[in-house]
Amino acid sequence: MKFVIATHNQHKLQELQRILAPLGIEAITADLSEVEETGTTFAENAFLKAQSACRETGLPAVADDSGLEVEALDGRPGVYSARYAGENATDAQRMEKLLGELEGVPAEKRGARFVSAVCCVFPDGERIQAEGECPGAIAFAPAGEDGFGYDPVFLCGEKTFAQMTAAEKDAVSHRGKALEKFSQALEAFLKK
Repeated sequence: MKFVIATHNQHKLQELQRILAPLGIEAITADLSEVEETGTTFAENAFLKAQSACRETGLPAVADDSGLEVEALDGRPGVYSARYAGENATDAQRMEKLLGELEGVPAEKRGARFVSAVCCVFPDGERIQAEGECPGAIAFAPAGEDGFGYDPVFLCGEKTFAQMTAAEKDAVSHRGKALEKFSQALEAFLKK
């Protein structure tokens, strides 16, 4: 089965391909239009992206919208995680802004969670949605070489996401949990 993945983020694409492959899904990309993320939730933005990709390609489309919510910042950056430090900011600039805003905040008040909403839209208009989250905390400095986005500053247990292997991260991550729920819902949907 072939699904188009609605993302321009190569790291996210690789993670989705790795998780969807065991379901027998060939995850492909396409030259898709940029979608304005006007939703106020991760689920709304995932739907907007999947719907647009499905319309453009005629294939079932899967989109993920995810981000970081930090307790001490009243849930920011939230749905603005990718644009937190400006439209074309790098991962390093986003982490720098986040750590700057948390300067002086003690470890016990640095609670955070990653949230992922996955949505699949089919050409007939049917859709499947799932969400996952991973609780953790924001480190005082980046650590680790792997991962992307805020992974080097997101502590899950004793390690940041960037210090984990891909398998370790998939087992606990927000996207891994959302895709596990999604795969169960997709399996049930395909048996209808």
